[in-house]
Amino acid sequence: MSASKKIQDAIKGSSWIRKMFEEGAMRKAEFGEENVFDFSLGNPNLEPPIEFKQALKRLVEDDTPGQHAYMLNAGYTDTRQAVADYLTRNNQAAFSPDDIVMTVGAGGALNVILKTILNPGEEVIIPSPYFVEYNFYLDNHQGVPRIVSTMPDFSLDLDAIKDAVSEKTRAVLINSPNNPTGKVYSPGELDVLGTILTDCSRKFGQPIYLISDEPYRKIVYDGIIVPSIFDAYSESFAVTSFSKDLSLPGERIGYAALNPDISDRDIIAAGMVFSNRVIGFVNAPALMQKAITGLLDISVDISIYQNRRDMLCEGLASCGYEIDKPDGAFYLFPRTPIEDDVAFVSALQEENILTVPGSGFGGPGHFRIAYCIADTTIERSLSGFEKVIKRF
Repeated sequence: MSASKKIQDAIKGSSWIRKMFEEGAMRKAEFGEENVFDFSLGNPNLEPPIEFKQALKRLVEDDTPGQHAYMLNAGYTDTRQAVADYLTRNNQAAFSPDDIVMTVGAGGALNVILKTILNPGEEVIIPSPYFVEYNFYLDNHQGVPRIVSTMPDFSLDLDAIKDAVSEKTRAVLINSPNNPTGKVYSPGELDVLGTILTDCSRKFGQPIYLISDEPYRKIVYDGIIVPSIFDAYSESFAVTSFSKDLSLPGERIGYAALNPDISDRDIIAAGMVFSNRVIGFVNAPALMQKAITGLLDISVDISIYQNRRDMLCEGLASCGYEIDKPDGAFYLFPRTPIEDDVAFVSALQEENILTVPGSGFGGPGHFRIAYCIADTTIERSLSGFEKVIKRF
């Protein structure tokens, strides 16, 4: 047997997103790329801002020796200082470079934190719908997912989270703005969640951490501001990447930040640096660390995504789809008109519309539409969306 049974089982149950991406490739080959409306993958189609290209050009032309050498496993000190300064400007706490680990994207950052804090068999509570690769990240470090429902509008069900906490709970993992729903959790929700975790930490005699996955933090609409988990709860971490707001998913650059007021700050920080090395990342990409140091307040033009959101919401609502308008990210998560979301997504495929069933995110009865695609794709797909919902 060439691969372990565990990996073979994981492949069989692997991400719906990738399955739909592969389906898209086959359909594009058969019908022509312009005739397939691929909403399956959250792969930004906006080009990086000009400031990134200018920074990259300067770095490529810099002949200073050692530009591509190893650095501290946590990352370049000046990059971490820039991140710490950025976080200090946007939170009540004062951050230092020792609170930051530069990572291989947000996925790398989550793995670094989970390896640092988890003992075998400990649980992490995750509100659903959620990015299901969290399950695999937890499995990497012998953790166990404990999935809880959210409210009908995808806000946090704080009672469900409280009821799920036990002596096995090590952390709560949230994603705001959320993939797949686009929901941004409010300051009030985070404050109550912080109080719950404070009380439960005291009850069980150990910190229960709050981890916030925030790669879409800057992609928000209608004047919404993503509140700070650091201001809501001291035993907290935030992770992010530059994949979405700078359109750099292929460059694999992000960071993990720990709350300066976290318990056992020194050993937690040292554990994250150690974990970054031994997981196999060693350090984040050197060139990208240097490139993003001066770009922390820069992003792509978010108004483009907002216009696409509005175009889709209006077009689909006029056809009869039920949608909670997202606060951020670049996904819609409409309800399916039938209970079987997989069957409905299959019906959309017949019109060469590729979406992802909500079951793939722990949200059955919905489907995800990624609108980080061309405006013309949205415009030309609407007749197909209308045709399919009329069948049901």
